[in-house]
Amino acid sequence: MKFSIITIVYNREKYISDCIESVLNQTYSNIEYLVIDGGSSDGTQRKIERYKDRIDYYSSEKDEGIYDALNKGIKNATGDIIGILHSDDLFFQVDTIRNIANAFESSNADLVYAKGLFVDKENPEKIKRIYPSKIFRKRFLLYGWIPLHTTIFVRREIFEKYGMYDPGYSIASDYEISLRWFKNEQIKKLFLNEWVVKMRLGGISTSVKLQIKKSREDLSIIKLYNLNGIFTLACKVGRKIPQYLIPQVLGSNRFI
Repeated sequence: MKFSIITIVYNREKYISDCIESVLNQTYSNIEYLVIDGGSSDGTQRKIERYKDRIDYYSSEKDEGIYDALNKGIKNATGDIIGILHSDDLFFQVDTIRNIANAFESSNADLVYAKGLFVDKENPEKIKRIYPSKIFRKRFLLYGWIPLHTTIFVRREIFEKYGMYDPGYSIASDYEISLRWFKNEQIKKLFLNEWVVKMRLGGISTSVKLQIKKSREDLSIIKLYNLNGIFTLACKVGRKIPQYLIPQVLGSNRFI
C-alpha cells in the first residue's frame, strides 16, 4: 500500500526542515512525498532543495491559495492513500504512517481518521491544545463535530469519485470536504484511537484575526449541508474551550 503525503508551503523557512524530516524519518517505507511551494520569497526553497533527491514531486510557483495548492498535490499523487502534513507540523511519531497503514489493511476502510495535538510554536513537546476524536455517528455533525483535518487519510479514488477541495472557500474548504466525506454513507470510515500529528499553533486555521472570516465560511458550509445553522457553528466553536483547558490542567506529559 503506497501513501502519498502532501506538504504545501509558503514562506516557512523556520519550520519546513522539521516537517520534511518528519516524513522522511517514517519507518513505513512505501511513501511518496510531494512538496508544493507557492513561490516562497524567504529561504524556504533553499531548505527544500537540500532534500530534493528524497522528495518525489516538488514544484515552486505562485498558486491561488492553500486549496489550489492541495489540489495540485492530489493531481500529481500516485499513492493508494493520501494524507496531508502542513509545513509547520510534524507526525506524532516515526511509526505513525505504519500504524495508519495497518488500520487500512485490517479494515478495508476508505478513510481513516485519528487524534491530533496543537503544540507550542517553538517547543513541539509543549501541548497547548488537544483535538480528540471518537467513533463516528452521523448526528455528531449537527453538534459541530468533525475530526482534525490533518488526521484524516483517504483513498485516492475518493477524491476521483467525489471531487477535490473547493477553492471557492479561502479558509474552510477542509471543513467542507470533511462534511462531504462524513455525510456520505458510501464511504467506509474507521477511527484510529491514536495521536498522529502535532500542529504548531499559529497557522491559518488558528490565527485569531481570521476566525471571523472562518466562521462566516463555516456557517455557509453548515447551511449547504443542512445542519443546524448558528447552533452547529456555536457548538463547533465551543468545542475548542475544553481542548485548550484539558492540557493546562493535566499537563503536556499526559499526551506525549
